[in-house]
Amino acid sequence: LCKNEPRASVQGSLLLAGSEAGDTLEYNPNLLDDPQWPCGKHKRVLIFASYMTTVIEYVKPSDLKKDMNETFREKFPHIRLTLSKIRSLKREMRNLSEECSLEPVTVSMAYVYFEKLVLQGKLNKQNRKLCAGACVLLAAKISSDLRKNEVKQLIDKLEERFRFNRRDLIGFEFTVLVALELALYLPENQVLPHYRRLTQQF
Repeated sequence: LCKNEPRASVQGSLLLAGSEAGDTLEYNPNLLDDPQWPCGKHKRVLIFASYMTTVIEYVKPSDLKKDMNETFREKFPHIRLTLSKIRSLKREMRNLSEECSLEPVTVSMAYVYFEKLVLQGKLNKQNRKLCAGACVLLAAKISSDLRKNEVKQLIDKLEERFRFNRRDLIGFEFTVLVALELALYLPENQVLPHYRRLTQQF
């Protein structure tokens, strides 16, 4: 890549490269939201004659976060973001969607796009915010009947929230579309788990 090549295209080439391990991983909408992740090695299962129970010892939040990220990295070495960073980006996507009055189904679709790219190992520190923004923008265009001025307002909000240049975002939108193999219409079983969790939070 030459020195004066646009930043978005450099990040886009990283996105399209991905990882062989991630390409073979089947998408599971519950994987990254699994409540077992934070427990890690601090969980103990006790089995008795007639029932089974789980005990989780008290751990400082900082230690729990560190252990969770280490366990996640061991299980998915091809993913270049920590689980806590992935979840933080998803919170940003949800908060922005609330501000823009996007429906929970739109956020759910954005989550699926985003998580597919994460699990394929296509995200890194340089492109993560552009990916999150592009996923929200694509989901809004597919699932909402947005007018031209509403699309502009959404792009304004994305630019402000994720602190990137709108030209980079618009250029990156197509890169994400290609990385998702143009599969923007999603089966219900991929969207519904996210939708259920979101409607409990909204």
